[in-house]
This record gives sequence, structure tokens and C-alpha cells, in this order.
Amino acid sequence: MSHSQAQVKVKIENVVASATLNQKIDLNAVVKGYPGVEYRPEQFPGLVFRLKRPKTATLIFNSGKMVCTGAKSEKEARRAVMRVIKELKRSGIVIVGKPELKIQNIVASANLGGMVDLEKSAYTLGKTMYEPEQFPGLIYRMDDPKVVILLFASGKLVCTGAKKEEDVYRAVENLQKKLEKENLIYYEER
Repeated sequence: MSHSQAQVKVKIENVVASATLNQKIDLNAVVKGYPGVEYRPEQFPGLVFRLKRPKTATLIFNSGKMVCTGAKSEKEARRAVMRVIKELKRSGIVIVGKPELKIQNIVASANLGGMVDLEKSAYTLGKTMYEPEQFPGLIYRMDDPKVVILLFASGKLVCTGAKKEEDVYRAVENLQKKLEKENLIYYEER
């Protein structure tokens, strides 16, 4: 049975972005302006700035480096960082210049909509790790795009390591084509 790509549902779960303001930031001053932030320097050197919209947490270090987690898209990550910077300015912190933003990691989940023979896939795909006694999923290191995929017998997967959203979609498509070509995935007749 042939299967169209359209049935694969891919969901971006988390985008991790880093941003650099080329200046030092007085984290104690941020705490004064925003009592709601988390800052316990004796435990961790970064301050945690949470936003409700987009729902993210941004770590701010006094070096001016920031790490934003929780965004569901690259655009959302950018928006979150810009909002945090706007809030910092509002609390009286002088910020010169624009941040350099870089996507570090995108985590996504998908469902291929068929059952996968993990045992056979482990041999056929290459660059895999499959030890069912320790972990029920197959770990597949894809070269192009450079991502790591956790694949389960149910056809569900988690893709991590992508730097661009389009890489996630390309990785899932590449994997599905490979599995179909090698008869490693079985679709229920509908």
C-alpha cells in the first residue's frame, strides 16, 4: 500500500535559542525591576525570566548571554528574546545594539502512521543503536540533515539536534522514504 507524506504529523515541541548581547548585565538590577524572576546565584549563575506569551523561559547571564527554551517555533523564540530585552530596557537597563540570535536545537515529535520493524531497521539503516532491554526505541543518527531520531515500533518518533525547522521535516520525510523503500514500515489497510 502506498502512503502519502501528508499523513505524517510533525509537531515542534521545543526550540532552544541562544542570544548574545555584547555587554554585561547587572542581574541584581533585573531582580529589583522584576521580583517575579528566579535568581539564586549561589545555586546557578543565571537568572530565569519566564514569559506567559510566548510561554518560554529565558536564562540571562551577567555576561550578556541568554538562552531561551520552550518556544514552539524559530519565530516564537525570536519573539521571546526580543520581549525579554524590551522588559530589561523597561526596568532601566541600558541595552545597546541588537542581539545575535542562534537556534541551537529543535526537538520535534512525529507519527509515521505505521508499525516499524525496529529489529530489521537496526541492521538496514546503519548508524543505529537498538538495545530493547535497555530502551524500547531505536536511536538513529542521520547524516543529512544532521539529526538524531528516536524511533519506536509504533511509528512514533522524536527528532532532536536540528538547527532549522525545515531540517525536521526533511529528516522525517527522508526516514519515511527509507523505511518504505526497505519494507520496514507496515501500514494498516484502511
